[in-house]
Amino acid sequence: MTGTLSPEDDLLAAEYVLGVQDIETRAGLELRLKRDAGFAAAVADWENRLSGLNDEFAEVPAPDLLPQIEARLFARQPAPVRRFGWLGLGAGAMIAAALATAVFVLTVPPQPLSPVLTTITTADLAYEVRADGQTLLVTRVSGSPAPAGQVHQLWVIAPGASPVSLGLLADAPLTVAYPVPPAGFALAVSVEPAGGSPSGLPSGPVIATQLITG
Repeated sequence: MTGTLSPEDDLLAAEYVLGVQDIETRAGLELRLKRDAGFAAAVADWENRLSGLNDEFAEVPAPDLLPQIEARLFARQPAPVRRFGWLGLGAGAMIAAALATAVFVLTVPPQPLSPVLTTITTADLAYEVRADGQTLLVTRVSGSPAPAGQVHQLWVIAPGASPVSLGLLADAPLTVAYPVPPAGFALAVSVEPAGGSPSGLPSGPVIATQLITG
């Protein structure tokens, strides 16, 4: 154990090195490694202690997971659809909310941009993805929006899991409360009906995918 790290955190470091945690827990620990020097040192210590377990195994290249991830994008399993909007608000409430937003934009100084995580690209379209550890900011930096009556929809795919929608990509940048996807996850963009996929999974063509490599 390193420094004043608790026995529970030292056990978490050992489990992280062994790879026995679920995806959600591991994603949280990936973020902690970047912020907690003591925890990072404990992980490095466990990697040194357990490195001998690898001596009997030859090194092999990492598998190409992108084809399997793209295949999952075309699954047709029903899932709940979550939509958010202005339905149910009166005209006065919408005007007040718009004015409050305008005042906020005018009075808050601009913040520095987060680092670029990756860019989802095709031959004539590019979405830049920035991440600060807590949110993703997705901006179309080249190309055109979806045709009239359709919309681009952003998905995240964990290894071995079905795609999960992160939101709709319009002219304005999309901000999503989501941590940095770990290596092996993928981001994808599909073309969907206006309002988004009716099934909760990609229903239109998937026009771009990008594997997160770390």
